[in-house]
Amino acid sequence: MRIGLGWIPFSFGDFIYLLLILLLIKWIIKLIAKILYFIKNKNSVNNSILKGTIGNQVAKILITLNVILFYFHMAWGFNYYRLPMHEILEIEEDYSTEQLLEVTKDFIELSNNLHESIQDNDSLKVDFGNDQMVWMNMAPMAFENYHLNNTRIKYSNVSLKKSLLTVPLTYMGYSGYLNPLTGEAQINGWINAYKTPVLCLHEMAHQLGFAKENEANFIAIDAGLKHPDRHFQYSASLYALKFCLNDLYLRDPEKYAVVAKEIKPGIFKNYQELRDFWKPYQDGLVEKVSHSVYDSYLKVNNQPKGIDTYNYVVALLVNYY
Repeated sequence: MRIGLGWIPFSFGDFIYLLLILLLIKWIIKLIAKILYFIKNKNSVNNSILKGTIGNQVAKILITLNVILFYFHMAWGFNYYRLPMHEILEIEEDYSTEQLLEVTKDFIELSNNLHESIQDNDSLKVDFGNDQMVWMNMAPMAFENYHLNNTRIKYSNVSLKKSLLTVPLTYMGYSGYLNPLTGEAQINGWINAYKTPVLCLHEMAHQLGFAKENEANFIAIDAGLKHPDRHFQYSASLYALKFCLNDLYLRDPEKYAVVAKEIKPGIFKNYQELRDFWKPYQDGLVEKVSHSVYDSYLKVNNQPKGIDTYNYVVALLVNYY
């Protein structure tokens, strides 16, 4: 559907979600009102009428949910069952700590070089400005001549938008999402940090059919590194480096401590900037519930490890690069 919705300047999918939420609230209010009416007039109203009324309302909801679920799978859901990325790339799924260490060093060197090419002062972060639209407009350039393992991957019909649901997205801890019903890529409108360019590419990777989060991360990194703009390259390199550093720390804290000293202070400030953004919204009830729900969603959709599946991107990075 993004073919017909990309030209709309606002998120049509978010508008539909808001409408559905309002309709759901209306339905709940009407149902409660009917139940209260029957309770108040229980002596004069047949119980079978009450049961029939509630049953009809529940049946309507179940039918609606089934229609939405069917459409979800037809429009998007079956992408979760595609061949795993490491099989597409014909690379190994496992890797050693030494392999991880070497790739981490490579991304440190690349990140340092890119930082130096953009920012003269090693101790200052790379500034990504305050206008997300700059990066959203430049993002499609990453896929103009994009090849993955010598296979051309074409991206057309751009539909990348700021989410109308930025407030709830932020409190739930999400940077963006793909609306599976409309095909629109939604970006959290409050984030302006190093992650913004690669975030745009991540959601666009979903639009290309890479449903699994780890695979979308990998495509975003690979496409970002091949983008003609250095800010995109820097964003992708830092994103890849973050995954590698986190995994290296878990495997061998001592080796992590050694290589971390080679990273420019300005890069850590870019990381800190994003952490500072999320800090006020972390550990809240909304975030915990939403992450639990999303973890279950991933497990249902052919990602058995749920949110932990995100670490699979390290295996792709190590064995591909």
